[in-house]
Amino acid sequence: MYRLFGDSPIPRYAQLAELFRQRIVRGTWSAGERLPSLHELTQEFDVARVTVRQAVDLLERDGLLSAQQGRGTFVTGRPESVRRLRVETTLADLVEMYRGDKPQLLNIDESSAAPSLTADDGKPAPKYFHMRRVHSRDGLPYCVISIYLDYRVFRRAPRRFRKEVVIPILAELPGLRIARARQTLTIGTADVEVAGHIRIPVNAPVGEVRRVFNAPDDTVIYLAEVIYRGDFIRLDMDLRP
Repeated sequence: MYRLFGDSPIPRYAQLAELFRQRIVRGTWSAGERLPSLHELTQEFDVARVTVRQAVDLLERDGLLSAQQGRGTFVTGRPESVRRLRVETTLADLVEMYRGDKPQLLNIDESSAAPSLTADDGKPAPKYFHMRRVHSRDGLPYCVISIYLDYRVFRRAPRRFRKEVVIPILAELPGLRIARARQTLTIGTADVEVAGHIRIPVNAPVGEVRRVFNAPDDTVIYLAEVIYRGDFIRLDMDLRP
């Protein structure tokens, strides 16, 4: 039998509150609208009445819902949009997006681990420098990123690579040419570790981006595996006729 809420360290009422929040964000439940009855919500989500009440209480504290005695529960607000980061589709736009950007960086791991490359990625470098970090803006963590840098590139500016966003540095290093660059975007869900780093419920939607930059000889000089909060990114595509 299908279960909406699987095993998770996140309390069920918090997971339910996130589902309610997303309905408000998307306009499924608009401002001033009354929510379905307590009985209808328990039936739809297969949870106990107390779980629904706890979820409503959580969103009441956030100013999104108002439970009114004898009348029902009403939508009173809409979360401020945090979709502040575009997934760019050209290298130039990607560099420009990050140029001058000063997110807070938290390095959570450094090593000499090598990336897992496919035949289409290109040739491996002799050695890589690996960083795993969390990016935040205005105090809100929005992604976990694993970066693999050709060690020969890393040692040209180790202090900057540790302290700054990597892509603009690559674009301006003298003599370094990026001959090929591509990225893929897939939709996934947050595991326990990622959810803890970017403050979202376990199994919440995330955007998973994999970026690969190659030198003229096809060596992979940069590979990044980025997991973004699903509510932080936006992908725009120009559908040309």
